Amino acid sequence: MKAKYETRSINPISAAVFVVIMLVIGVLCIWTKPPVKLFIGIFGAGLGGAALVASAFRIAQQWEKAVVLRMGKFRGLRGPGLFIVVPIIDQVSSYVDQRLRVTDIRAEKTLTKDTVPVTVDAVVYWTVWDVEKAALEVQAYGDAVSFVALTELRDTIGQHELADLLQNREKVAAELQRVLDELTNPWGITCNSVGIKDIVIPAGLSDAMSKQAQAERERRARIILGTAETEISEKFAEASRKYIDNPIALQLRGMNMLYEGLKEKGSLILVPSSALESMNLGAIGGLSALADQHRNGSLTE
Repeated sequence: MKAKYETRSINPISAAVFVVIMLVIGVLCIWTKPPVKLFIGIFGAGLGGAALVASAFRIAQQWEKAVVLRMGKFRGLRGPGLFIVVPIIDQVSSYVDQRLRVTDIRAEKTLTKDTVPVTVDAVVYWTVWDVEKAALEVQAYGDAVSFVALTELRDTIGQHELADLLQNREKVAAELQRVLDELTNPWGITCNSVGIKDIVIPAGLSDAMSKQAQAERERRARIILGTAETEISEKFAEASRKYIDNPIALQLRGMNMLYEGLKEKGSLILVPSSALESMNLGAIGGLSALADQHRNGSLTE
């Protein structure tokens, strides 16, 4: 971003018209009679005086400060609004913008701490808080901010691993903002904030990281499934201990299982032979089938 060092001089067209008028006045003074020469001389002097007075009035915008030099030395700051300078002696060297500014920086193929090449896009928000320092101590403060921000961004990337950059963008941006503020404060500039817009990594590494994340998710899923199986087996073992000395409870459980299975029409239940003997499901099933047959016969009649 280029610095807004703006010097406003007289309009070139106005200056050219003024020069032409003065040349015409000079020619008329040479080729006319003395009374006319006197009139032309007075008119020319008046015109020159008016132009000199007009050049003393300057205007700075609401967000600007004008840097005034007198005979090459710093005289002071003027503005915003209308202000007056001494013609010929005073010079407005620049108008400094004090609004919040934005500088885009891009660090291409910078190595992280774990030697991974990345491209980082960031944006820096900064303000000129001391116009005198910015105008007198830095030749082009806008370029200086841009270059120092790019340098510090590269240094910050080199001090962090890739995982840290990806997971802690806010922390990295805050650290970069602090460093930039320390470096630019002597110039009369403050770094308000830094934002990291994007971190681009190589395509091959991106695919590998995606596969790694997928494998990690599958590993966690298997661990969760195994944990669930363990908990279920523990609950079954606890339930079996309650049914050992309580055959009536076991039979009630069997009846509940049959009821749940026979609620739907056309359902088929496969029961191990050991369960038939231990839970007396055969008798219960026969009674259930007989009840269903009797109910169906009653509906037919």
